[in-house]
Amino acid sequence: MKKIFSLIVFLFVFSLSAQTKVSGIVVDSSNEPIPYANIVFKGVKTGGVVSNEDGRFYIESPDTHTALIVSFVGFPDTEVKLPKPVNYDFKIVLKEGNALKEVKVYAGKTSKKNNPALDILRKIWERRRKNGLKMFKQYQYEKYEKVEFDMNTIDSAFMKSKIFKGMEFVFKNIDTSSVTGKTYLPIFINESLSDFYGDNEAKKTKEILKANKNSGLGNGDGVNMFIKDLYNDFDIYDNYLNFFDKSFVSPLSRTGIDVYNYVLTDTAFIDNKWCYNIVFYPRRKNELTFKGDFWVNDSTFAIKTINMAVTKSANINWVKDIYIEQEFEVLNDSVFLPTRDYMMSDFALRKKEESKGVYGKRTTLYRNFKFDEKKPEKFYKEEVNFIDNEVYAKTDEYWEENRFEKLNKDERKIYEMIDTLKTVKKFKRLYSLVSILGSGYIEIPKLKLDYGPIFSTVGFNEVEGWRLRAGGRTYFGPNDTWRLQGYTAYGFEDNKFKYGMSGKWMIDKKNRIIISGGNRRDVEQIGASLTTTNDVLGRSYASSGLFTTGANGKLTNINLSTLAAEIEPVKNLTFQLGFSYRTLESASNTFSLNYYTDDTFTTTASEVKQSEINVQVEYTPKRKTIGYGVERREIDSPYSRFFINYSQGFKGLIDSDFDYQKIQLYYKQPIIIGALGRSNFTMELGKTFGQIPLGLMSVVPGNQTYFIIQNTFSNLNFYEFVADEYATFQWEHNFNGKIFARIPGIRKLNLREIVGIRGVYGTVSDENRAINASGLIYKAPEKPYWEYSAGIGNIFKVFRLDFAWRGNYRNLPDTNNFTIKGSFGFYF
Repeated sequence: MKKIFSLIVFLFVFSLSAQTKVSGIVVDSSNEPIPYANIVFKGVKTGGVVSNEDGRFYIESPDTHTALIVSFVGFPDTEVKLPKPVNYDFKIVLKEGNALKEVKVYAGKTSKKNNPALDILRKIWERRRKNGLKMFKQYQYEKYEKVEFDMNTIDSAFMKSKIFKGMEFVFKNIDTSSVTGKTYLPIFINESLSDFYGDNEAKKTKEILKANKNSGLGNGDGVNMFIKDLYNDFDIYDNYLNFFDKSFVSPLSRTGIDVYNYVLTDTAFIDNKWCYNIVFYPRRKNELTFKGDFWVNDSTFAIKTINMAVTKSANINWVKDIYIEQEFEVLNDSVFLPTRDYMMSDFALRKKEESKGVYGKRTTLYRNFKFDEKKPEKFYKEEVNFIDNEVYAKTDEYWEENRFEKLNKDERKIYEMIDTLKTVKKFKRLYSLVSILGSGYIEIPKLKLDYGPIFSTVGFNEVEGWRLRAGGRTYFGPNDTWRLQGYTAYGFEDNKFKYGMSGKWMIDKKNRIIISGGNRRDVEQIGASLTTTNDVLGRSYASSGLFTTGANGKLTNINLSTLAAEIEPVKNLTFQLGFSYRTLESASNTFSLNYYTDDTFTTTASEVKQSEINVQVEYTPKRKTIGYGVERREIDSPYSRFFINYSQGFKGLIDSDFDYQKIQLYYKQPIIIGALGRSNFTMELGKTFGQIPLGLMSVVPGNQTYFIIQNTFSNLNFYEFVADEYATFQWEHNFNGKIFARIPGIRKLNLREIVGIRGVYGTVSDENRAINASGLIYKAPEKPYWEYSAGIGNIFKVFRLDFAWRGNYRNLPDTNNFTIKGSFGFYF
């Protein structure tokens, strides 16, 4: 009885928010679902929907309608009467009619020949760079963006869950999605107003944020940047649209013919413009494609409206649905300008219809377009480190006056609901738990400290045995201008305490001038990477991995002290000058760093003492970061990295042992190759001039763990190759399931195929061989060493397995000619 009453209440609430709602399924006379059928309210040309792969649909209108028009190629248009304003589980049966004898029927895949839809598509390609904003030398407009997150698929059992005890009042704000027909509970909203400028000649853009407001779960530009990363801006005319780190083939792409079916279904006047309606849907399952339709003008071949949804079989994790609408208005006879974008994503652990998740909805509105007003070149220069706190402090009156459209009742209630929730202790605990899992730190607000990172609490290696670590950092907020942090660790095998401490202070915000320093005494696997920085608290996974293959005793006691100053005069271009002093000594009885100290090669030393000055330059174009403090967090988006380091060792300075010069270069280039996936190219070069011992040599990084570690060689052991001159090259390509999607029986698993190859060339000078007294026989890859790999990613959505083979040096003692390594991770 209670369930029936709850259902009646739900239906009543839903009927208040919209006059006509219909959800159901479209089938043929054999009761087989019809995917990609077009459904629209009678008498309305736009605002229709397309049934999904299972024939299901949901359509809603604020107006009263009494009938639907359902169409699909191969069937005559069907008018369906609606018995009442709200209809759920509505079944629509399409029947073949006599008209089919006079109509060309497209069954399944449509023909690439004699298809009028493709003729129109080719016209779109010809004009796509001559439409809209691309017609002008310069352009500018005002933009309003609203992003909302909602919990969805709310039912009575969910509302009675113990997790919501004490927070039941939130369910007063339940509503129904106009896209999926599911119940949802709004939980967060973010609004922003900005001015956008573009120069098509200089190929530059700039967005100036004027106001930002959210409902309280996070504040400042960090939230805004997170939203920008989650919802990238896109141009529907581009060949590929990038969402959630994936490249989807646009229905207007020049390669669309190979992955989409197109059907011309209708013509009509829209805003006094004659337009064609084309329906599109995928040729194959599991590919990153859409289904939907668009209306296109018959003379300019500019898009008037487009509606599209990602197919449920698309190889993307944690996202069940993506739905996109774009509308364009006619400025004059030949100019179509964007007026409204809407994008909705359904984030869920599973893609089943009944699974619960979170809606992420972004609405973008545009107005006040201006053209051909040229700005000086310096106008487009990015600020290195600027935040205007006034942007985040606008009054309610300001928002009422300036937002492009008024908030609906649900959106207005979010602000009130979150303010109330933040006073509930249980909600505070849940929010803190999510924050801990995301950052790795436990916040202690009263002390202005964070404890962590919690994920490095336990470790193991042959020297220390089991290792426990505790650490923390100062934390007043995401934009702290100074930070102190440190840790202590204890090894139960060597019975020794270790520690590290560091401090950073940003003395100039505009150019990010930062001074830093610190000291660390610890056990370390040196040589775990070739190109390194003097990060005092950094520690490689190879030093304390819980599981390793073979002997892992080649560890070093390191005492490292550093001082440095850095500046970022141009966005993403950083210069650093640093000084370091380190002592190195073997931490194991089975491993030695000994070297000869005299010309007769009779006297040895076991400890290396070294002073060094280094100059570093790092350039990371298109890198995106969150925060304006001394530490920033990078947004997970692909960007190039160029890094060069010059080091000078001084003999005699603070009892230092060696004179030398070292230069190192690192370059990484990610390349997105449309539907073929993404490649990563990495190159490292280095050379040391002068005589140095093993502790200062460049060690080709091996990997004796069971896990994938970037920029290492999977089949090499630690210290298997050393060099004072080296060059490495690595290439890895992730096809994102492009190949597996074409294999029946496997495609449903949504696996992703990865291939890679890497190699290294290096030498050791005679003078460096001569002073080696470590007992380790120097082997340099003078004949370039190489290995290749093939992997399977997205196993159960979180696991990846790589299979790697040696290409040469296969007959050396204790070599690994084949290895299997894995990794865990959460990726879209």
